[in-house]
Amino acid sequence: MALELAQVIAAAKQGDKQAFYQLYQHYIDRVYAICWRLLANKQQAEDASQEIFIKVWQQLPSFRGDSEFATWLHSIATRSAIDLWRQQKYLRLTDSAESLSESLAELAGQQVPCSSVQLTLEQAIQRLPSQARAVFVLCALEGYQHQQIATQLGIAEGSSKAQYHRARQLLQEYLADE
Repeated sequence: MALELAQVIAAAKQGDKQAFYQLYQHYIDRVYAICWRLLANKQQAEDASQEIFIKVWQQLPSFRGDSEFATWLHSIATRSAIDLWRQQKYLRLTDSAESLSESLAELAGQQVPCSSVQLTLEQAIQRLPSQARAVFVLCALEGYQHQQIATQLGIAEGSSKAQYHRARQLLQEYLADE
């Protein structure tokens, strides 16, 4: 599979649209999940995912292979979603429980394995205040350090830590209510 993926990446770098489509099909679920968790809005996550793949297509010739392709793509996806988050100054909460359920069902329908526990956790994450949610997603789910999060979100490192702590407390409360 790794050799095949390397061949697909090489072909896509040369402008092969079919090869790029294979990369898109392989990675769209992961990119969408990052966008959806950060933006908490189905339409914005879909739009952001498409924009990310446009950026990837444009930047693909400069991909040197110093890191794994998935790591490179993840970095572009996260930075792009954070840029959108910054432009909004806040993350919108889903308008109603019904639309949240639809979004979660769609996420599950995109072949992202979701047990009822995962769905409950996703719902709880979506209830978090925007900045606490962004910090929690970046730290707990994406593995960024507080210094990196602070830089990306334009906040102090202490604020990142405080927001993470706040998010954890709120999640514990939300999940205790379930």
